[in-house]
Amino acid sequence: MQAFLKGASISAKPPMPKDRGVAATAGSSGENKKAKPVPWVEKYRPKCVDEVAFQEEVVAVLKKSLEGADLPNLLFYGPPGTGKTSTILAAARELFGPELFRLRVLELNASDERGIQVVREKVKNFAQLTVSGSRSDGKPCPPFKIVILDEADSMTSAAQAALRRTMEKESKTTRFCLICNYISRIIEPLTSRCSKFRFKPLSDKIQQQRLLDIAGKEHVKISNEGIAYLVKVSEGDLRKAITFLQSATRLTGGKEVTEKVITDIAGVIPAETIDGLLAACQSGSFDKLEAAVKNLIDEGHAATQLVNQLHDVIVENDNLSDKQKSIITEKLAEVDKCLADGADEHLQLMSLCATVMQQLTQNC
Repeated sequence: MQAFLKGASISAKPPMPKDRGVAATAGSSGENKKAKPVPWVEKYRPKCVDEVAFQEEVVAVLKKSLEGADLPNLLFYGPPGTGKTSTILAAARELFGPELFRLRVLELNASDERGIQVVREKVKNFAQLTVSGSRSDGKPCPPFKIVILDEADSMTSAAQAALRRTMEKESKTTRFCLICNYISRIIEPLTSRCSKFRFKPLSDKIQQQRLLDIAGKEHVKISNEGIAYLVKVSEGDLRKAITFLQSATRLTGGKEVTEKVITDIAGVIPAETIDGLLAACQSGSFDKLEAAVKNLIDEGHAATQLVNQLHDVIVENDNLSDKQKSIITEKLAEVDKCLADGADEHLQLMSLCATVMQQLTQNC
């Protein structure tokens, strides 16, 4: 009897803690969703075609296409960080709206499997699907889908060749947008089927405006000189500049972002270090040169970064003749190739600096 009453008393307890626990977890997950940090590159990615910076010709053509709800097959090419992917994604969002965007757009990146089998199966099956449905906001919806092949220059020639028949066959229901850095790596039959648009490296002024705008919205303390230096080290790549700005902000923890912080974040070799290396070359002492190269490597600087920065210094040097500059730049090209093939950094830098020393000491 006691056992029965004991069991009844236990079962009579209201199941509040369980519900409360569920509510608590739901509340905590809701809080986590709110506090989820987003990279600034994604946060400030253009949402519509008008927000795309500096690519006037591409924007003008796309806006005309959006008005008529007709789009040719597209081929976007140009340096990284100039807005190629952002432009087509913004155009697709304007065409289809947020509801149909997921159903009508297939995006394949270099990280996805994109061999000949995938082109024959995944891309072909998606292209063959018929489209239906209308936008909830009442705007006209085009009768086609979009396949975005990002970094198409990394696709094999066989996969590209398999794509050309699909592009022709499914032209009524599907449009293709190929995005690449080097147009020479896209086979001729594909380039002839697409409207080609070259994306220019962003001008310093445009980059500075966009970075100042982001810095203002994120309450980042940075001077105009700091922004100018950030633009210089990013070399026309706005994505890289925004990433550096976010990293520098996190590193400083609310303090002002200085040129030194940007130099550390970007992995750029300080100007004083390069000047010291050139001074060692100018001295004509091999021991000083070896010590300077060893010091450079011990500090953790990349040899490829030195090659890039040294090229600019040598080209702008007024004390060298054109012949001397050509000898050094040819050596820079050789060293760059050897480093890409996996050669030893110390030996390659010693070889490069010995050539620079030879040319600099000729003037003495």
